[in-house]
Amino acid sequence: MVKLSLLTSALAASSAAAAFAPNHHTPKKSTVAFAAKAEVDSYGNNIAVKNLLTQVESSGLLTKVASSGLLSKAQDAGITLTKLEPLLALSKDYPEVLVLAEAAGPDLLPLLPKVVDLAPGALPLLATGLKLLDANTLQAASIAALVAAGGLVVVVPDDTVLEVAAQTLGAGALVGVAAASSVGAGIVKKVL
Repeated sequence: MVKLSLLTSALAASSAAAAFAPNHHTPKKSTVAFAAKAEVDSYGNNIAVKNLLTQVESSGLLTKVASSGLLSKAQDAGITLTKLEPLLALSKDYPEVLVLAEAAGPDLLPLLPKVVDLAPGALPLLATGLKLLDANTLQAASIAALVAAGGLVVVVPDDTVLEVAAQTLGAGALVGVAAASSVGAGIVKKVL
């Protein structure tokens, strides 16, 4: 019994001494700090943003937006910068939205060049969408998407894993469309 107590005390003493001994292991550099240094040029500009703005300029995206008449159609639909200003006031009341937008920035930045590539083809679709911009239309689209999601789950059989995956993917996308339409209807009601 004495030997067991001596062994236990020796282990306790060695672990206590190890807790206060200096650690010679050098920590690795943080990958976040390393990535932040690598993504900035010598002037402190974010290289990804700089490349994105260069791509927007070289593709002539702003000229295409102006020539498509999208901005005048938005103004005809009642969307002006002064009407969008209350949305900025909402960010004062709900600062969590800005935190989410800032946190999503690094994840969304790689997608923006693809958006710039697809934007010229989407301009006519956006112009048509502005004609239909009405809170009631968006609310109806939200309800229709929810009904379609429910119908998809009922109609598609769930006999195989592939069919269940199709149900889940389709219903998830339609519920996302319904949520976006509902939020959009609320914003349109508030702004217009």
